[in-house]
Amino acid sequence: MAKQKDEKTNVMRVLEQKKVAYTAHTYPHEEGVAVDGVTVARSMGQDPECVFKTLVARGASGGYYVFDIPVGDSLDLKKAAKAVGEKSIAMIHQKELLPLTGYVHGGCSPVGMKKQFPTVFHETAEILDTITVSAGKIGYQVELAPADLIALVGGKTADLTV
Repeated sequence: MAKQKDEKTNVMRVLEQKKVAYTAHTYPHEEGVAVDGVTVARSMGQDPECVFKTLVARGASGGYYVFDIPVGDSLDLKKAAKAVGEKSIAMIHQKELLPLTGYVHGGCSPVGMKKQFPTVFHETAEILDTITVSAGKIGYQVELAPADLIALVGGKTADLTV
């Protein structure tokens, strides 16, 4: 068990390299069993409003975009399209996620993707002391100051949820 605590993900390495303070968290999971974000948040003793999921979408122009919203919320595609200046957007298929980002479904992080895509966080990120996002691997999360995370990925905030 102690070995698992010491394991570093690429997200953690990027944060350390960029000198961004974070707290690592782990949560129990079974290989091949999907766990929803609210369950993950509660298993870590965190408020689901402070734990964000990372979603990837394709715009009508063909560009890719990353959206981070609280785990209990749903992305409003019209608001998301407006936030990135697209006529419309659609979620990418799950099978496209790994080749595009380097992350698997359930372990996608806005930090350390193969390519940095325009990233938008739900506006509530600005009023939280910390937010928690995936550390790039199922079972691992990182908690950090929203301003540090937004600055690191060159992101912005907008109203994104239904």
